[in-house]
Amino acid sequence: MTERPAPQAGGEDIAVDVLDHAVMVRPTGEMDIDSAPSLGLALTSALAHASPAKAVVVDCSRLVFCDSSALNTLLSARRSAVEAGSVIRLESPNDQLRSLLRMTGTVSLFPLGRESSG
Repeated sequence: MTERPAPQAGGEDIAVDVLDHAVMVRPTGEMDIDSAPSLGLALTSALAHASPAKAVVVDCSRLVFCDSSALNTLLSARRSAVEAGSVIRLESPNDQLRSLLRMTGTVSLFPLGRESSG
């Protein structure tokens, strides 16, 4: 099942795919102050389907840039996931996103890749 949360003004659709083993969130392009609200809507939708056995996986393979606004959105969603007993995993983060996570000391908060289960 694929959901597309309603984009906010200036935002874009971000696909949310509910699979048997995970809930996939697939942002594309640049995640910045303008698109962070759309990312937040997509993550909220994904978390509604998440469980301890079904992680939220953010497929970063089509991201070219992520700023601190989008990182704050990810951190907020991570807090909600932890409270619900789930996890948010980042799949295929590019060098820029990995660098942002390292610089902000948040790299350890997100399992990276498919092999990490939480």
